[in-house]
Amino acid sequence: MALLWGSYFHPHDVVLLVVGYLLTGVGITVGYHRLFTHRAFATKKWVRYTFAILGSMAVEGPILAWVADHRKHHQFSDQHGDPHSPHLMEGEGFFAALKNLFHAHVGWLFVAEGRAEIQKYVPDLLAERGLRIIHKLFGVWLAISLIVPGLIGYFLVGNWRGALTGVLWGGAIRIFLLHHVTFSINSICHFWGRRNFKSADESRNVWLLSLISFGESWHNNHHAFPTSAFHGMKRLEAAMDPGGWVITGLEKLGLAWKVVRIPRERQASKSLAA
Repeated sequence: MALLWGSYFHPHDVVLLVVGYLLTGVGITVGYHRLFTHRAFATKKWVRYTFAILGSMAVEGPILAWVADHRKHHQFSDQHGDPHSPHLMEGEGFFAALKNLFHAHVGWLFVAEGRAEIQKYVPDLLAERGLRIIHKLFGVWLAISLIVPGLIGYFLVGNWRGALTGVLWGGAIRIFLLHHVTFSINSICHFWGRRNFKSADESRNVWLLSLISFGESWHNNHHAFPTSAFHGMKRLEAAMDPGGWVITGLEKLGLAWKVVRIPRERQASKSLAA
C-alpha cells in the first residue's frame, strides 16, 4: 500500500495512467479491432504501424494472434469454435453461468484448444512485412510500455521511487484496467444488456462500459454490422463511441478513407424495433 499512497504517489502518476490508457486503448479499438480485424477504414502505412504498436503496448497479445482470435470469434460467435463465448460450457444455474463468464472473461487465454491459427485467419496481414516485424517484436513493445512511464516518473521526481510509481500506475495498473475492460466485452457484452439488432449470437449493448471501452460495448451493434467503423449507431450511442471519434478525426485530416458507414435502410432491415 505504501507504493500507492503518501510519499510514494505523485499527481503525475494519474496523468501517466490516463494518457497511457487512452493511447493503448485506441491502439486496440481503432487499430487491432476496427482497422486490422474488420478493415473498417483505410489509412497510410505509418498510421497503420502506429496503431499496431500502440495496440501491442496494451499487452493484450501480438497483433496477428489477437486479430486471428477475433476473426475466429466472429466466424463462430457463441457457437462451438468461438474462443471465448460465455454460453458453451455445460451446466445450469448460477455457478454454471459464473464458470462460463470466467471462461469468456479470462479463462480462455489459458486454453490452447480453440485458439485461432494465424496462417488461416490473417493471411492478408501475414503478407505485410511491417506487421510481421511488429508481431515478432511484441516483447519489445511490452517492455517499452513499462519502461517509458518509469523513465518519465524518474525524471519528474528524480529518484527510484518516481520511476517505480511510474511503472506501477502508467504500466501495471494501466494494463490491468484496460485488460479487464476488453475482457468484459467478451464476457459481459455477450451475457447482459440490450439488443438493437438481429444477430446470430448473444451480443449485447452495455452503455455503462461505452466510454471506458472506446465504444466497444455497443457490442450488439458491432456484431450486427462487423465492418462498420462506428459502433454507436444511434445519436446518443455515437456520442459515446470514442473509437468512432478518432476515425472521424483521421478522416477529416485526410488520414482515413474508405470509411465504412452503415446506411439507415440497412440498419432498419435488421432492427428489432421494426
